[in-house]
Amino acid sequence: MSTPNFHAAASSAPLNMDEVPEVMTQGGDWKDVLNEIEKISSERIVVNLGPVHPATHGVLRLILELDGETVRETRVDTGYLHTGIEKTMEYRTWTQGVTLCTRMDYVAPIFQEAVYCLGVEKLLGITDNIPERANLIRIMMMELCRIASHLVAIGSTGNEMGATTIMTIAFRGREEILRIFERITGLRMNNAYIRPGGVAQDIGEGTVDYIRELLPKARRDIGELEDLTKQNPIFKKRLCDVAVMPLSALMALGTTGPGVRAAGLPLDLRKSQPYCGYEQFEFDIPTRDRSDVYNRVMVRFDECYESLRIIYQVLDRLEKCEGAPVMVADPAIAWPAQLSVATDGQGNSLQHISEIMGSSMESLIHHFKLVTEGFTVPAGQVYQQVEHAKGIIGVHLVSDGGTRPFRAHFRDPSFANLQAMAMMTEGGQLADVVVALAAIDPVLGGVDR
Repeated sequence: MSTPNFHAAASSAPLNMDEVPEVMTQGGDWKDVLNEIEKISSERIVVNLGPVHPATHGVLRLILELDGETVRETRVDTGYLHTGIEKTMEYRTWTQGVTLCTRMDYVAPIFQEAVYCLGVEKLLGITDNIPERANLIRIMMMELCRIASHLVAIGSTGNEMGATTIMTIAFRGREEILRIFERITGLRMNNAYIRPGGVAQDIGEGTVDYIRELLPKARRDIGELEDLTKQNPIFKKRLCDVAVMPLSALMALGTTGPGVRAAGLPLDLRKSQPYCGYEQFEFDIPTRDRSDVYNRVMVRFDECYESLRIIYQVLDRLEKCEGAPVMVADPAIAWPAQLSVATDGQGNSLQHISEIMGSSMESLIHHFKLVTEGFTVPAGQVYQQVEHAKGIIGVHLVSDGGTRPFRAHFRDPSFANLQAMAMMTEGGQLADVVVALAAIDPVLGGVDR
């Protein structure tokens, strides 16, 4: 029998007593003792968190290998919510694609619409022809959507830790945003409001005043949430120094959004690669000095205030250009034609209906062909990206010169950010897995597509 070689822990590397198995030596020889130690130390359990679990932000499956309460290995398994949206878009017109892509990240639908339409407009070569008022409305809708998405992220983080009050207040603030969306688009979610060439319809009379009335309520809820969390000792003990990620690791893994900005990098396409006229607005990019769960939440709070700052600037400009067009002038692209809000909340203008149904057969034929067949897009391919609430969202569009996309593929920020999940959780506690996932804030509708 060979003698086991035991070594004392080096002074520079103190022994972690939590890692040492406890063995009772009552009789027997050393061989039996060593076998028992080996047996205990190799005992690991595999736990499936999800795919149906209230803390996984959708049908996400996490395969966790545990050593006691310590996570030794994390594997992320996606694909349970596969909708086939990208493939389906190849069989729909360019305009109908908006209705599909808005359903990917259903918490922040406006960003998918915006990036897709900007990509189509780049293929058409009409980026500079988009009316100013349409771009202003797009920016306002995106910033409202950013606030709504951040409130869901903060609220769900609190709820998953058992703090229901945080979720209640967050969703109360989000409700004010959804009321604005409903007034402008007719729908609370999956709006399909941004269209290639502009937006579906103008915001309507009195909407600016309506938004100015609701925004203070949303700001009050954001402030109340911040008061509940920012200096709360329980909240800080639960979130500080959890799922810490260095900036180098975040960049290597392709992570973007609040997680990167919490690490100190002011990466934001609204500043570095402006679109829709963002360069005309004054706002700052909030950053922190350490990317843990707490700072990721705090960055989201700061971004909500900056979004409100942008929205108020947009409202001032919208008042000055009231009545201006919200769709490109090219009749071969502009669809739907002449939309205006009717008594039922949404519908075509009576003037336009009167023309196409009564006086102009050519207008009727054009309208019919534009709606059923769609407009043609020159052959080529583009990559367009915007700053989503969760990070950078990109779309790769390929056209073969027809009325439908040859290929549409999205780079969803939730999918990219999930790549950091293993590094965030391995070596930590099982209880911290849920907290780390909440800080990433993935939405599986965007991940699986």
